[in-house]
Amino acid sequence: MIKRKLMMVERIMYVDSKTPLNCVFTAKINGVLREENFIVALEKIQRKHSLLRSRIDIDSEQYPFFIEEKEMTAIPIRTVQRQTDEDWLLESEKEWFRMFEDHKKPLAQLVWVRGEAVSEILWVLPHCICDGTSLVTLMRELLCLLDNPSLELDSYQAFSSVNDFLPAGFNTKKKVRKARFFLLMARLFFLMQRKSKKRNLGKNYVIHWKLNPEITTQITNTCKSHGVSVHSLLCASFMQAFQEIQGSQAKRKVISPVDVRHFIPEIKQDHVFAFAPTVELSLKKGNHGLFDHAAQIKKELLEKIQKIEARELLWMGEQMHPIVERMIKVLKSSNGGHDITLSNMGKIDIPDKYRNFRLETIISPTVAFPWLNSNTLVTTTYNQQMDFTMMSNEDFLSQQKATEIKDKALELLTVSLQN
Repeated sequence: MIKRKLMMVERIMYVDSKTPLNCVFTAKINGVLREENFIVALEKIQRKHSLLRSRIDIDSEQYPFFIEEKEMTAIPIRTVQRQTDEDWLLESEKEWFRMFEDHKKPLAQLVWVRGEAVSEILWVLPHCICDGTSLVTLMRELLCLLDNPSLELDSYQAFSSVNDFLPAGFNTKKKVRKARFFLLMARLFFLMQRKSKKRNLGKNYVIHWKLNPEITTQITNTCKSHGVSVHSLLCASFMQAFQEIQGSQAKRKVISPVDVRHFIPEIKQDHVFAFAPTVELSLKKGNHGLFDHAAQIKKELLEKIQKIEARELLWMGEQMHPIVERMIKVLKSSNGGHDITLSNMGKIDIPDKYRNFRLETIISPTVAFPWLNSNTLVTTTYNQQMDFTMMSNEDFLSQQKATEIKDKALELLTVSLQN
């Protein structure tokens, strides 16, 4: 039975009991799906992942914690009759603001945009229980079970605290002194912050687009020939685009999440988990070409990844619980020091051909962050097509301005590929 305190990072993504922060992940299916298979599939998925049988208790102790509910209901399915190719987008935007308030219902929702021959399936989960890899796992498991409900999933033991991930010989006493110092510095930092009444009161939005297989392949091959990564090229393109569209307002920085499973192998690819360490990447000064910028960003990313101590980060975060609410207030009212958070999930490892249907495409996750700086770009690659979702709030970055930045980034990419 799971009963553990939310990690510090989970608490930040939980925000509070009145603020929804949900991830929505969409797959487009060609073929006929059977309703009874959904019921079997979701029951098996819920049985495997204990967080999908848990609720968040905010009343019993000082800090919120997960507790497994013995009488948890099944993962609900909301069915919508499919009318257009854009229905998934409308439903995704609705689900951003779903409140998971009923303690007898799980922290998950499925939306089936149902057509005769084409459907979209949307997984909806609070961000405090999942990262991008978790969403891919849940979609893969769901599609496999929809096609073959007789499959069985292996369950796994949920961790009880971050101490489960600490290496042998971890010097807790020495780290406690370090943690107390950081906590003191953080308290002083937040005390020095000017109280701001700024909040995003506008409409959250998403801009979605795909690159065709030819352009996607060209980007991949050109990056290889220049010795850079696709991720570093995207970072360079969007930072340069922010610079050209926003001028002096641009920060020339991106925040890039990294999959924690690279650092803590006990967290398996098929485990539902929420923490993703982040690195800040910068656009170097001077009038350099896009691939020069990308090379520098790749170098900076590799250096920073090598320095990530994910186990210690998790443990150190647990010492910061007293200031989590202040962190959240700052996120809600601060412009931040970056242009955008850019999450590149890479190639999505989900089969496309099944006995009874075909997975036509994957749409990158969408999310509506309640932070003042809610600029977020997520990209995935599936069937040799790069897919993008770019999100923000009208109060912070208008959709028109975001579209200009997106168009400029694609222009910079196109020009760089031709040179």
